Amino acid sequence: MNFPVKETIEQRKSVRTFDGRPLTADDRAALERYSQTVTNPFDVPVEFRVLDAKAHDLSSPVIVGAEVYVAAKVARQKNFEIAYGYSFESFCLYAQSLGVGSVMLAASLSRAAFEKAMDLKDGEVMPVGSPLGYPADKRSFRETLMRKGLKADDRLPFSALFFDGDFDHPLRKDIAGDFADALEMARWAPSATNKQPWRVVLDGDTVHFFEKQTLRENALGDVQKIDMGIALAHFDLTMQEDGHTGRFVDADPGLALPERVHYIISYQREA
Repeated sequence: MNFPVKETIEQRKSVRTFDGRPLTADDRAALERYSQTVTNPFDVPVEFRVLDAKAHDLSSPVIVGAEVYVAAKVARQKNFEIAYGYSFESFCLYAQSLGVGSVMLAASLSRAAFEKAMDLKDGEVMPVGSPLGYPADKRSFRETLMRKGLKADDRLPFSALFFDGDFDHPLRKDIAGDFADALEMARWAPSATNKQPWRVVLDGDTVHFFEKQTLRENALGDVQKIDMGIALAHFDLTMQEDGHTGRFVDADPGLALPERVHYIISYQREA
């Protein structure tokens, strides 16, 4: 890891209003380098490109003052959405550690221009892109209204997202043990329209991740699986920072599930 994980997660907020300054040469170079090294634990390659808005005619109606964007593409395959979310959030956290703001955008960007800039091939998708820049001192009126409408600074309580053994027993943070910090960081992950689709069942040294699907899939895949990947990044990177090792495995526990909830993946702690 190239940044303090928990500190960076706690600092990061989605940014749509930038101060118009171009990225410094050092920050641009650091972001370019990091974009070529981003990995995920699902063995799914995700290709990033840092793009100049004017050169590629990139824009978004909800963004003010950004001259640079980042986008990423991935081939459709097993776990491609969670791998994409994990990788993209890792990049955004690294950008935050440099003082560079970002926000993942799906619908509200010039998609045709982005896909052309990414040289999209058959079987590949580019679910999101993000502006990159230095946050303005004051948010635009539009952004202020958007954040208020989404309740962007709010999250569901710990016990509404995380469970002990099955979905009938909410998990208290004070009994989550070595997983407590990682789950708390997952709780604060950003998500599409702040739906917070992650649900987790703690089972000894295994953590089972589930998705509560409230948004429909589209041509780009299941956007809430990308959200799951973001939460998985927060969880996994925090576990690493706390000195724990583990791996993601397909280990569906076969639990009775609430409506619209389905299994995604499990994390097994090794040390």
